[in-house]
Amino acid sequence: MMDGESFEGEMMAVNKMGETVEILLVEDNPGDARLTLEAFKDGKVRTNLNVVDDGQKAMEYLRKEGKYAEKPRPDIVLLDLNLPKKDGREVLAEVKADDDLKLIPVVILTTSKAEEDILNTYDHHANCYITKPVDLGQFMEVVKSIENFWLTLVKLPRGDGDG
Repeated sequence: MMDGESFEGEMMAVNKMGETVEILLVEDNPGDARLTLEAFKDGKVRTNLNVVDDGQKAMEYLRKEGKYAEKPRPDIVLLDLNLPKKDGREVLAEVKADDDLKLIPVVILTTSKAEEDILNTYDHHANCYITKPVDLGQFMEVVKSIENFWLTLVKLPRGDGDG
């Protein structure tokens, strides 16, 4: 654990090809964060996974505030909904309302199966909604499917040149 409090920080998954894809994972469960890193490590795409564990830190990271001032702009955000300090619903709404951030794809990756959450996140322009499986093997497959689709097939908008 970093900072003695939670699983937060930067992890490089060095893979086989091309440019590095910058990923911001907003996840307060250290186990899910570690599993996500492991799944990307085995992938085909070079990724740099940065992890923050609450919604307030996510917005500071995205706005390059404080200790995140030098962090690269993410090419994609993987966002949990149920977060401390500021939940993922608020983070999504703020990101998509911000002219400097709204083009960053946001993939909701959460345990919630609530129809209200699904409708609300799409109403706030989430790029997709994925329910985390409880099973370890299925969780790894879900993360690999995110890589296969979002990092291999989809052309992501590149950052603002500072990252």
